[in-house]
Amino acid sequence: MPNKKHATSKPGNKTAKPKVAFYWCASCGGCEETVVDLAEDILKVVDAVDIALWPVALDIKLKDVQAWKPGEVAVVFINGAVRLSEQEEWVRLLREKCSIVVAFGACAHLGGIPGLANATTRDAIMTNKYLRAPTLDNVEGILPQETAEINGYTLTLPYFWKDVKTLDQVIDVDYYLPGCPPPFDMVASAVAAILENKLPPKGSVLAPEKALCETCPRHDSKPEDLIISQFKRVATSTPDAETCFLAEGYLCMGPATRGGCGERCINGNMPCRGCFGPPPDAMDAGLKMLSALASHGDAHTEQAAQNTADSLVDPLGTYYRFSLPASLLRRCLVKDQLQETE
Repeated sequence: MPNKKHATSKPGNKTAKPKVAFYWCASCGGCEETVVDLAEDILKVVDAVDIALWPVALDIKLKDVQAWKPGEVAVVFINGAVRLSEQEEWVRLLREKCSIVVAFGACAHLGGIPGLANATTRDAIMTNKYLRAPTLDNVEGILPQETAEINGYTLTLPYFWKDVKTLDQVIDVDYYLPGCPPPFDMVASAVAAILENKLPPKGSVLAPEKALCETCPRHDSKPEDLIISQFKRVATSTPDAETCFLAEGYLCMGPATRGGCGERCINGNMPCRGCFGPPPDAMDAGLKMLSALASHGDAHTEQAAQNTADSLVDPLGTYYRFSLPASLLRRCLVKDQLQETE
């Protein structure tokens, strides 16, 4: 485990190791698990760098980071979407203090699962969470406030934005490590590339460019004349372990998703969920998938087409499970939303 000595090594020391930072925003902790999953290889990372910031392991405060010199840290890996004013403050500060910023994982890259909150409104979230939740006893109807006076003390909370944002919608991002979470071998390769100064052009996604469908171990079982008349659900039926999911009627995001994940879901007999985001030839994962499916229907009437569409439960949450804030839509317009302000 890195200690505070690592985090405070003096810049300018010719023998000092490059500094690396990790930070989290709106996330689940899975990206931290990826770093831990490096297992004994994490010792190689610790030996090669000083970990200057890692909230899951080091007690570093905002004032400590404010004291860093601009560019003092070689690279920061930031995971999680941005939803709170506190998260904005941190990522802007880290952009100033770090030479390279890597959007680490699907949430920072695309918005991720937290980004599905853009399908509703801030007010609806607060109402459902604090006023309507059946497990909550809040008879006074108290909602979180930015400031509150308690026993003579002023307590503060970060501001809760009306939108979930990707990291690059808030600060300039140099590279992207996709995935939910990113595979540990991809993380190790990225760290090595940074330390050896062998990085691709700025803005690159550090993953293969081919769609997952092209490298899928079930690719050969996908028929050329693929027809989908009704969608199945893995919750109510079991896919064959060797057959293309789309050929069986299960919606698989493989045609609209960048490869490089090691086919983890596929090997677990689950369709691709799309966590690596769209390949470089697509701006929007959902539209890419809709385009792919449009050529595989067999409906000859409007009603038949509607029946096929209706068999897909939660299309928004399926097509944009990980990428709604990064999509052309960015969010859904719902009643009274235009009355909300940032």
